[in-house]
Amino acid sequence: MGLLNRFFGGGVPPGFPGELDRGEDPVAAAAVEGGGHLVVTSLGLWIPSGEGARRVGWHLVGKATWGEGVFTLTESEETGRAGAVAVLADREPVRFRLPQPGKVPQQVRLRVDGSVRGRHRHEFPEGGAWFVQRKVPGRDGVELQVRPDPGTDPALVEAVAAEVAEKLANRAE
Repeated sequence: MGLLNRFFGGGVPPGFPGELDRGEDPVAAAAVEGGGHLVVTSLGLWIPSGEGARRVGWHLVGKATWGEGVFTLTESEETGRAGAVAVLADREPVRFRLPQPGKVPQQVRLRVDGSVRGRHRHEFPEGGAWFVQRKVPGRDGVELQVRPDPGTDPALVEAVAAEVAEKLANRAE
């Protein structure tokens, strides 16, 4: 890593097993206790995975917290579609101890917050759901996502999500 990268926090660490896409700019990295690195790029957060690394796009970071030397990531996964709306569910949180976090926590927060273009909470008779418009890295426009609370009727959420997507599409015309 060159002097400028060390000073500004960019670049990938030596031996990083991930393959960045063309134009994917690394902005911060931190070694994970026990092996691997967290690497913040313009397209997402690279995390250790098995013997390698994988990228979690900013639009799929459900929650990220930093405290007491531990970075906790809750990744969302797309479980279905309701028309043009991505239906998400959160995976189990994973924790990474970072002895020298550098700018990683700050840069993750900036990018996750920056991906959100709007959000709305909708309550159902049994539970609720967050509707979030997010910028997807590397794509134009925004994607509407819905994250139902556990126990909320998925059919009801999907019906409302499809209706919302249709209304948004009609407004755009």
